[in-house]
Amino acid sequence: MSSDYSYDDQAQFFPFFILTLTGLITLPITYNLLQPSKDDSHLAPRIQTAYTIQHGDVVASLRAAQKRKQRKIKRAVVAVAGWGLMALMAYLIMTTSPVENRIWNPYDILGISDSATEKQIKSHYKRLSIKFHPDKMRPDPAKNETAESLTDYYIELTKAYQALTDEDVRNNYIQYGHPDGKQSMSIGIALPKFIVSDGNGKYLVILYTGLLGVLLPYLVGSWWYGTKKRSKEGVLMESANNLFRHYDEEMDESGIIAALSAGREFDSVLKGDQAESGLSKIESRISAEGETSPFACGFSAKDKQRLEDLESGVRRKVLGLLWAYLGRVELDDAALTRAKYEIAPIARALNQSFAAIALAFGNIGPISGSFLANQYIIQALSPRSSPLLQLPHFTSKVAAAVEGHSKSHMTVQQFMDLPDAQRRRLAIGKGLLSEKQYKTAVSAAKQLPYLRVSKAFFKVTGERCIIPSSLVTLVIKGRFIPPGTERVPAINDLDLEDVDPAEDDLDALMGRKKKTITGPDGKPTSVEEQSILPPLAFAPHYARDHTPKWYAFLSDSKQGKIAVPPFTFDRFDEPIFDEQGQPTFNMQTLKAQFAAPPQAGHYTFVMHVICDSYVGFDTKVEVTLVVEETAKAAEMEAEDEISEPEEDSIAGQMHALKTGQAPQPRRRRVEVESDDESGTDEESDDTSDTNTDTEDES
Repeated sequence: MSSDYSYDDQAQFFPFFILTLTGLITLPITYNLLQPSKDDSHLAPRIQTAYTIQHGDVVASLRAAQKRKQRKIKRAVVAVAGWGLMALMAYLIMTTSPVENRIWNPYDILGISDSATEKQIKSHYKRLSIKFHPDKMRPDPAKNETAESLTDYYIELTKAYQALTDEDVRNNYIQYGHPDGKQSMSIGIALPKFIVSDGNGKYLVILYTGLLGVLLPYLVGSWWYGTKKRSKEGVLMESANNLFRHYDEEMDESGIIAALSAGREFDSVLKGDQAESGLSKIESRISAEGETSPFACGFSAKDKQRLEDLESGVRRKVLGLLWAYLGRVELDDAALTRAKYEIAPIARALNQSFAAIALAFGNIGPISGSFLANQYIIQALSPRSSPLLQLPHFTSKVAAAVEGHSKSHMTVQQFMDLPDAQRRRLAIGKGLLSEKQYKTAVSAAKQLPYLRVSKAFFKVTGERCIIPSSLVTLVIKGRFIPPGTERVPAINDLDLEDVDPAEDDLDALMGRKKKTITGPDGKPTSVEEQSILPPLAFAPHYARDHTPKWYAFLSDSKQGKIAVPPFTFDRFDEPIFDEQGQPTFNMQTLKAQFAAPPQAGHYTFVMHVICDSYVGFDTKVEVTLVVEETAKAAEMEAEDEISEPEEDSIAGQMHALKTGQAPQPRRRRVEVESDDESGTDEESDDTSDTNTDTEDES
């Protein structure tokens, strides 16, 4: 038995095959392109200001270039091509007439009924054989007839007659469905024949070889190598190894900045002829005398020595550009200026990798230094410069005039807390700010999201006290009060409580609680808690749109080690600003869970709440965690069970008859001011050791 290959020359099947195969690729890519962006920079509000820096066009172009990368242009091209091919296949399916593959039927060939007798069949065949005998028929060109087609038709009539009258032929027809017996197996291929004929077969072989032998291994290899090439923080493993080698327990922010220059990611910016060009110009500019500091970029003599000790020209240039960026030094060169702003986001990504390394060692100095270095990179500030330089139009000269002869720098909050008349007297004048510049600076300052911590305490959900190794929740209560805000409302004591959710409220227990807030159109909108984004960071020098994040962690001041790793907060459960851009003063709740120490006792920690986007917006206070003995906790639980009877019980009814009053229903104590919540001793001001109040917000 032979095999007969049947190609789809009539376009009956291959359009369906190609349409299905293309859809399997095109539809997921299209969904990926059309789904809402998960990048917070597209959703977060912006601080309203028209201020731009001198090279704002360069920063804007770099931000636009980064957004173009995020738009996934390659995927869009593939999706468009896929939809085009799918449309072509759909057109072929709709316009191609179906070809009928009829089953061989002798009655249909002879044109007689299935109920015809043998006599009728013989009589009918005799008439047809006389009419269609090849010797009597002449081909009709108008009907596309040929002698061969007439002969084939006569043979087909004869086979049909024999299948109904001849015993052997009839048995073949009954058993195999054809008078000639078993036929060859037909294999249908859903492709047109021209693909493998007329010399096109070699191209098909090349195509399959390219897809299966080259492209597929390349894609798999690239994916695998990419996962091994980079760390989970997204930096090259070679860069992470360099940062690890530079780690030191005594590192400060300047030392971290110097270590970041060892990243291999900078090679993509400084390549070819740009690798070492302009190095001498950069070093001369940043080492020049500054207006208020020994050097223009704000680094120290030790930092300058670090730069000069570097042998690699590329790394030396990277570090020089970093200091030029942090010191806002003008380089008077278009290429160098662009490179200065381009390396800042790379340095910040490397700093995140360094923070992970520092966390592994646990020394609080490098960990805090990495957070501070992140602030300096986003705000383009050198570590020893004034935080006032975060405000529009402020320069080192203006900041020095405002701070006067103070030995310490003034924060934005301290400047904005001054009376307006005093602020004007310090900041406005010849060589300082103009009236318009002053208003722009104050307007921007009043929109900065400064989180002022009101209270912090420890608790265990559903329990009165904390026992060894229990799951402790650090609850931080705070409000966003921008610097310079007037008429701050007093804190509602009820807002400082943290009420445990009901035991049957699974959504609240699993963190999926929904609530209703006022939407942008003024109508109530249902949203999930912790879905409110703060405004994008006001960072005119940073070539990325960045959403601020807050980190909360505990450190042991005696050992200089971190006690509880940082928890990240970038979304909040209450609106920060209203539709008019005014602060709402809503109490925000931040929670972090960790395991309690394995031993009972009093543990004093330093709680850090750090914003990664603004300098001087951090909070650092002492908190005390009191862990009770398990036996004492059991006693407290037993005492808690001895309470007034329930109203619907027999004891409750007896109590009502005796006193004339219905008993009060038993409630779980949730007063965070009491020592019952955290199991700690009360202080003289009626707050527990675990309830830490910070500076007065009003």
